[in-house]
Amino acid sequence: MEINQPAPDFALPDLEGRIHRLSDYRDRIVILNFWSCECPHSERGDAQILSRLPHLGPDVLLLSIAANRNEPAEALDQAARARGLPTVLLDADQAVADAYSAQTTPHIFVLDRAGRLRYRGALDDVTYRQRAPARVFLDEVVGALLEGRDPPLTETPAYGCTIVREL
Repeated sequence: MEINQPAPDFALPDLEGRIHRLSDYRDRIVILNFWSCECPHSERGDAQILSRLPHLGPDVLLLSIAANRNEPAEALDQAARARGLPTVLLDADQAVADAYSAQTTPHIFVLDRAGRLRYRGALDDVTYRQRAPARVFLDEVVGALLEGRDPPLTETPAYGCTIVREL
């Protein structure tokens, strides 16, 4: 999957069983967040994203995608409710994680209003040595797209917990 090319469409159920199709969200900027209920990096990322989401406006949508094989539905639901996540999609067979080559939780993918991949990678520049972000990549990318500009960066290394692909 190449930057500036159409992102693969998908249809996944949410925690209540309703199907969400990525193509239904064209005309909005979509943040795909490969997500975990157990990963501390994912929990920190959720707090950061959710604190920013209201300021980004109604044209920006967050879809969290649960793709770890070892996380039971009850734990996913409990964490999603506790963190206040608007939509968590279940990628039980990891088809979407594979199509996007998602490696970690969190692993962020930002799609423009036309459904093209404009960014993939980390939420910010936090590392094991740098505990507080100096740059929030998500803000830079989404801000540029909202202003009709090309994002200042298109890819960064993702960090976090590795997506569990086998039990």
